[in-house]
Amino acid sequence: MNQILMVIMALGVLLGGIDRLFGNKLGYGEKFEEGFRLLGSMALSMAGMICLAPVLADVLGKAIVPLYQAIGVDPAMFGSTLAIDMGGYQLAKELAVDSRIGSYSGIVVSAIFGCTLVFTIPVGMGLVHKEDRKFLARGIMLGLAAMPVGLFAGGILSGLSLLECLHQNLLVFAAALLLLLGLWKIPDRMVKGFCILADGIRALVTIGLILAAVESLCGWEFIGGMAPIEEAMSVVSSIGVVLLGSLPAAELLRRLLQKPFTRLGTKLGVKPQSLTGMLIGLVSAIPVFSLYQDMDSKGKVATGAFLVSGASLLAAHIGFAVSTEPDMIPALMAGKLCGAFAAALLAMCFKKQEN
Repeated sequence: MNQILMVIMALGVLLGGIDRLFGNKLGYGEKFEEGFRLLGSMALSMAGMICLAPVLADVLGKAIVPLYQAIGVDPAMFGSTLAIDMGGYQLAKELAVDSRIGSYSGIVVSAIFGCTLVFTIPVGMGLVHKEDRKFLARGIMLGLAAMPVGLFAGGILSGLSLLECLHQNLLVFAAALLLLLGLWKIPDRMVKGFCILADGIRALVTIGLILAAVESLCGWEFIGGMAPIEEAMSVVSSIGVVLLGSLPAAELLRRLLQKPFTRLGTKLGVKPQSLTGMLIGLVSAIPVFSLYQDMDSKGKVATGAFLVSGASLLAAHIGFAVSTEPDMIPALMAGKLCGAFAAALLAMCFKKQEN
């Protein structure tokens, strides 16, 4: 499975690279270039947290480990409150008692729940038009409701039993339930709260990047135990290599599915832009929010639901897994795709589609 994916990425590199050599006439070369252009933004959002992860694990471990162990949950599951590429993986592995659960939390759960918590909700609510927030919020609620499908699928392929998945995700499910209730009852306050959370994480990441860069340049150690910035940048670079191939390959897939999406959208009662948005969301959620104004209400809800589990699978998340634990790629893909399609199906069947 891993080798097949790598071959597909390599073919994407060839497609994008060759098109770039001939002047980007087909548009794949632009996607090839975009893979490298994303390195800077990825480093800004990831490197500082990766460097701080050992320190955070040490500080938080004193409070988190006893609390989690009291209910029989591996402390690694706390790492799933951050996105996989924003320190969630490193925090999970640092706190893990069982390495299997550390990998499951850091790769699968962080890519679904953590990504939703610290990225999709604050960024999405900030980018869509105010009148579309109710549709995105409803979609996220349905996505959270379907999230266990993805967590169980990813857990089984991570080597966990159904009972272990249920037990280890007790606090995740409790947090998801609170999110669901909050988005239902007080959506505006929830949006403000998540924006504050996103700003706080951004500040923490920046501080970590500053301290790690100064330590690398001058040897001044402000906080002991931080991971070297070179280690963090190697992770970012590995993701960038995957993006060189995944972005052109995703663009080719989008073009191939354009006509089928139009026909399928007609049958499902949604505009094709909604299905296109879901496919684009597997690469990056940010462009999807700019498409929201072109979707119908049912499609907006379904797309929001899909993004809870599906966001960024084919770009940053799979690239991160390749650079850290390639053996977890099947679990990551199963978890995100099963959760995403279950959420979209639930949204399509959901009757309350207000204009």
